Amino acid sequence: MGRTIWVLAVALGVTLSACKTVPAVPPSSADAPADATGTWRATATDADKERIRGWYSSWQTALANARAKGFGADIDREGVLLQPMAALPNPHLPAGDYRCRTVKVGTKGRSTLAYVGYSWFRCRVAPEQGLSSLTKLTGSQRPVGLIFPDNLKRQVFLGTLELGDEKMAVNYGSDRLRDMAGLVERIGDNRWRLVLPAPAYESLLDVIELVPAG
Repeated sequence: MGRTIWVLAVALGVTLSACKTVPAVPPSSADAPADATGTWRATATDADKERIRGWYSSWQTALANARAKGFGADIDREGVLLQPMAALPNPHLPAGDYRCRTVKVGTKGRSTLAYVGYSWFRCRVAPEQGLSSLTKLTGSQRPVGLIFPDNLKRQVFLGTLELGDEKMAVNYGSDRLRDMAGLVERIGDNRWRLVLPAPAYESLLDVIELVPAG
């Protein structure tokens, strides 16, 4: 199976079995509603709840920033991938291996471009006791986490960022610069995206496109 896995689910009682180290999450907050135990709202940090609430504003800001810096044609070429309202019903991301590519939109400063489209890497989705894990297997920046149900057009991803040659992800909630929160949406036949608003590094919005491998 490759690398050993820890858990992204102290609060959920989930034992993961994919091929990466998945971080542990802190216990659910004491003020979470009783019926929210095991949901993304019971698990997410306050900062990540705010990221999810502000997803549309973050997206619009990122697009405006990139267009103002001359990357409008690049954005338009991406089509529905970078269109905020393109999500389709039935967002469930089936288990399996995927090709995945990251597009970074907007920039936090002058040292990085306001649009960067990377080449394809490898990702994996695995069933995990009623939830799913999503792991980026290759590349220097690798999201690792769990996918939670939300509504008819989106699921919610909570995880952490693994960097460079690290072999184990840090625990979710232990480092706000590594915590990640985003939306999993279907945007076509056998085509999904993970939208990560307000990432800690470089960009104003990250979008990871996912299509089945092979």
